[in-house]
Amino acid sequence: MPLKILVTAKRVEDPESKIKVKPDGAGIVTDGVNYKMNPFDEIAVEEALRLKERHGGEVIVASIGGEKSATEIRAALAMGADRGILVRHDGPLDPVVVSALLAKVFELEKPDLVILGKQSIDDDQNQAGQYLAARLGLGQATFASKIESLESEAEQKKEPGVKLAADGKSVAVVREVDGGVETLEVSLPAVVTTDLRLNKPRFASLPGIMKAKKKELKELAAAALGVDLAPKVVVKKLSEPPSRKGGVKVQDVEELWKKLHDEAKVV
Repeated sequence: MPLKILVTAKRVEDPESKIKVKPDGAGIVTDGVNYKMNPFDEIAVEEALRLKERHGGEVIVASIGGEKSATEIRAALAMGADRGILVRHDGPLDPVVVSALLAKVFELEKPDLVILGKQSIDDDQNQAGQYLAARLGLGQATFASKIESLESEAEQKKEPGVKLAADGKSVAVVREVDGGVETLEVSLPAVVTTDLRLNKPRFASLPGIMKAKKKELKELAAAALGVDLAPKVVVKKLSEPPSRKGGVKVQDVEELWKKLHDEAKVV
């Protein structure tokens, strides 16, 4: 059964860049900072592509942000996605606003499955997928470390990873929890968020990069979607973490114990 999959590709600061806070604490210094697709969203894109390769269908990549967010959409298109949607919004965003805008995209596209990274590495809020599922009234399976169909055990062993259920109506998601794993069964359409161990994203090939330039990338104005764009979560101030103090060398275990007991007071 072919699947229509909506997947996200958020533009975030490259974790390899040196991040500095502005002197007034109003934000970070963006000069010289590189940007890339959120790593958790890269995993989501890869999972969507694997589903498409097995079952056919279409992968649509959505991003919310300014003009430069088109770069991350093009990166996903180069990996193999079919078309992109950029929701243009140059102001601040929070998970509530993001979920509201993605819900509008869902209503326009009516996909069978939405796959998001479990969180973005710039603010680590881990809320957009949950908010989206609640807005749409859909089943959700978060922190997916493995997604399997409800087919026979033999079929699962033959082709591990994300697979559509035999009836084309549900998927089983394995997620890690304290002390083990649990399996959730969700009916389609559904919202899934991806964790680190789900897959390893592919590199875009040169032919894929060339094809991406010709693929459709539609722009939607966030202000025209009937969504309240005022963030509910406002960052008042950022500050650098306190500098770490230098360590000290100890001569033996007895001296270590005394410092831990008398000075650090942790034992």
